[in-house]
Amino acid sequence: MKRLLFLLPLLWLPSCGYNSLQQMDEGVKAAWSEVENQYQRRADLVPNLVETVKGYAKHEESTLEGVVKARAEATQTKISVDSLSDAAAVQKFQAAQGGLTQALSKLLVVAEAYPDLKANANFRDLQAQLEGTENRIAVARKRYIDSVAEYNTAVRSFPTNLTANYLLHLKTREVFTISEEAKQAPKVKF
Repeated sequence: MKRLLFLLPLLWLPSCGYNSLQQMDEGVKAAWSEVENQYQRRADLVPNLVETVKGYAKHEESTLEGVVKARAEATQTKISVDSLSDAAAVQKFQAAQGGLTQALSKLLVVAEAYPDLKANANFRDLQAQLEGTENRIAVARKRYIDSVAEYNTAVRSFPTNLTANYLLHLKTREVFTISEEAKQAPKVKF
């Protein structure tokens, strides 16, 4: 009988989810790192794009200043992997990135008014790189959202929720959403 009582907890171990929770946690962290990597790539492209447009659209100073300001805010707003459970921190990060998205959208709308600029090879290359980066950001965010959904499901499902809560002290992670201001198309008036 003692032997049976000793073996009973061992039978529960394979279904406790300890290893799978660890793997999912690492997956969420890796997915978030890729999101940050793509946002950094975009931030690195912005100064070159602004300088190229500046040469053609000198009187669009406020638009250019808005992009520079939004880039500065986006690069200064950081969130650590450990803060992904903090809704306020995630929202602040998302708002900063959304602000840069809005500013870049407005800049590209302004660029449409300058045929010489659109024909400029440097601008076309930078615009293509930026478009590619925006696509990479979308893919990275999708992968992060999928990783978080899988992780959050495991953290909240029985019996892995027992391991997550009492053994590993894991919390659900925040899902990446789009800010209200990023949902609106930019309005440019000439």
